Amino acid sequence: MKRFLPSALLVLLAPDAALTHRLMDGALPATPWQGLLSGLAHPVIGLDHLAALVAVGGVASLLPAGVPLALAFVIAGIAGVALHLGAFTLPAAEPLVAISVLGLGLFAAFALRSIVPAAILFVVAGLTHGYALAESIIGAEPAPLYAYLAGLAVIQAALAAALTIAFRAIGARLQSAFAARFAGGLAAVFGLAVLVRQLAA
Repeated sequence: MKRFLPSALLVLLAPDAALTHRLMDGALPATPWQGLLSGLAHPVIGLDHLAALVAVGGVASLLPAGVPLALAFVIAGIAGVALHLGAFTLPAAEPLVAISVLGLGLFAAFALRSIVPAAILFVVAGLTHGYALAESIIGAEPAPLYAYLAGLAVIQAALAAALTIAFRAIGARLQSAFAARFAGGLAAVFGLAVLVRQLAA
């Protein structure tokens, strides 16, 4: 756990995750290009969402159907965006995002290899993260909105697949799941630190 404490401290000192949910000085994307850039950027600049993708890659790398499962997280994320845009209300969305990061991280850290629980976790986490990411696009015109969704889907699919393949390659080379488990541990500590900070606010 001592290895994970520095990352937790960085989380506690970092700016609020909500600040990363809007680009362009808080303005809504007004053009398809802005929408695309916003969709491409949000899962990367939002550390909670990036941590979730890292944990997804770690978990998926340990499973035979890893890449399809990782893509299920992405599809569920787009569905989560659609739910938010459809005026569906998810109470305590930000704490649920932190809890999902914690859950994904623990799943990877303990190198669990159960496909059905992993699939359920990926779908629930994807829905939660997609719902939170939709906050930055609510009220946008259709063209930037669709461009945002395209960018979001592309970047998340690319990162999830790349991380899955990378962790699997590292594991094969080292004959160990250490990299995936270590990354999962970091993600779990990150999620826990964010959750504690949110509950204490």
